[in-house]
Formats: sequence, C-alpha cells, structure tokens
Amino acid sequence: MSSATAKPHKGVRPLPLRVGTRQSPLALWQTRHFLDIVSRFCPVLRGAKAFEEHAIATTGDRVQDRRLADIGGKGLFAKEIHEALLDRRVDFAVHSLKDLETELPPGIVLACTLKREDARDVLVVPEGSETGDAADPFGCFPAGAVIGTASLRRQAQLLAARPDLHCVTIRGNVQTRLAKIAAGEVAGSLLALAGLRRLGLEDKAAVVLDPEAMVPAAGQGIVGVTVREEDTELHELLAGIEDREAAAVSKAERGLLAALDGSCRTPIGGHARLLPDGTLHLTGLVARADGSFLLKRSVRGAAADAALIGRELGEELRADSPADIFG
Repeated sequence: MSSATAKPHKGVRPLPLRVGTRQSPLALWQTRHFLDIVSRFCPVLRGAKAFEEHAIATTGDRVQDRRLADIGGKGLFAKEIHEALLDRRVDFAVHSLKDLETELPPGIVLACTLKREDARDVLVVPEGSETGDAADPFGCFPAGAVIGTASLRRQAQLLAARPDLHCVTIRGNVQTRLAKIAAGEVAGSLLALAGLRRLGLEDKAAVVLDPEAMVPAAGQGIVGVTVREEDTELHELLAGIEDREAAAVSKAERGLLAALDGSCRTPIGGHARLLPDGTLHLTGLVARADGSFLLKRSVRGAAADAALIGRELGEELRADSPADIFG
C-alpha cells in the first residue's frame, strides 16, 4: 500500500461521504477499519463527520434458516448494498471480498482491495472437547459426529477426509455461530480465522487448518470496496490505499471463480499467495458437496499475470471435472 498522502480533496463532493455496509459486527469492524485507513491517507478527511455509515440489511443476513445455496447463492450479502450504491444512497460500499460476485452489476466496479488478513479456516469445538492437531485436525471427532457449517466448500473437503461425519446447517454472524458451538449443538464447526482475529476472538480456534488441506474461499480475509464506475474522484482516492499483494491474489482467485462459473451449489476453493521471489502460487479446488469427488491443483506464475493464471487454472479444473459438478 502506498505510504504517500492523497491530493487535497477538490471540494466538489459534499460531506459526509456515505459508506454502505452489512449490519453484522464483523462487517461494521471492517468498515471502520477501512475508514480509518482512508482518513489517515487523506488529511482533509480526518475531521469529524467526514463519513456516514449506512448499515444495510441484506437477504443473506435476513434469512437464517436455510443454506445460502437454497435461497439464491451468489450475491446475497451484496444485492441490497449494490442497489443503494446505484441509487446514490451511498457513495461507496465495503464488502468481505468472498461475498462479492465475480461479475458485478453494470455501473459498479471493485475500486480497491485492502491488505489481506490470514486467509485460513479454523476448527472450533465446544470448550472442554478433545481437539485434533494440524496433521490430523478432524481425527478428534468420533464416528458419525455432527459438524455445523453453511459452507458447501468446507463441507465437501471435510467429508472427503471424513465421510462418516454428518454436516448440518449452522448460520448467523460469528458470535451467533460461536454461541451454538459453545452450547454443544454440534461437535464442531469451521470458521474463517480472519473474522475471529478482527473481532478479537482468535482464542476460539482449536486448530488452524493448512490452506492446502482446507482450501479457503476465493477472497477470504480480504476487504473489497466498490464504487460507481463513473465516480472518478473516489476511484482516484481509493487507488492510493490499494494493497498490491491483495490486488494480485484477489485477481487470481476471482479469475479462477469466473472461469469455473459454478452454480451456487458448486463447492469451489481458491487460495493465492506471493512467494518470497514474487512468484504467484495459486491453488484451486472443485468438489461435490458430499465429498465423493474432489479435484485440487496448484500452479505458479508471474504476479502480473494473476488474472490469466486464475482463469487458466479454472478452465483446466472445469475441463477435468464431471459435468454434473457445474449443473
């Protein structure tokens, strides 16, 4: 991320700038983190009342009794926020990048991505339960144990490793899911380490899972900011806080997603990272939800070709998977 300060605000746009966000504690944390970065980057915006938060209820937040795949899948945590942006009720919007569709509505663009938090998933179990280790994280569960998750990606990888386990839907914000786990409703669950860290709840993680063993969701741990395509002034401002590494890995992961173009019922994983020499390493995964099929491959290439690398790996995975995977 650039350490320079932004050019003085032109004064054309009236303040406060309005930012759209989901209503969850994690979404609000991410929004305030973003606004803190912007304020430090642009001295003119450091004063009081420069920003106005607009917490927006999304379909994904309102419907809690079904899997996202059963109520429409892609974009359920962004649809109403997109509408507010296009209707000019907000000036920009802050998202967890993994919740953002690869093809945004006309007139909306992804303007910047912020530095990635740890992308890995973690295993969470009720207090006092036996825990596994990194080498065999699911070995602690007895045969037939019930695991809670709303993620088909996590479910597919879990069942591929332990087909005897049973998965049930567990939804809600991070605190809600942790409460259900603590109450013993399930023997364990899988959550994103990034969300736990941002909320100061990292101690709830029993085991941190290797991203090659449990491939994360594309964009996991990255905050993305969208604006109206025509809004060149905010484009210029946000370009200054773009994290270059996050931009490269997100292009690779979203390129992978775009090429696979799976339905909302297709378990897909994508995890890119920059190696010490600057080379980009990308792992992609497609699977059946029941874990009966799982295909995982990794490639390396120049970070400048991130989007192309992602697209080519996605096309390869698609070509080598059964047709029903993408039905």
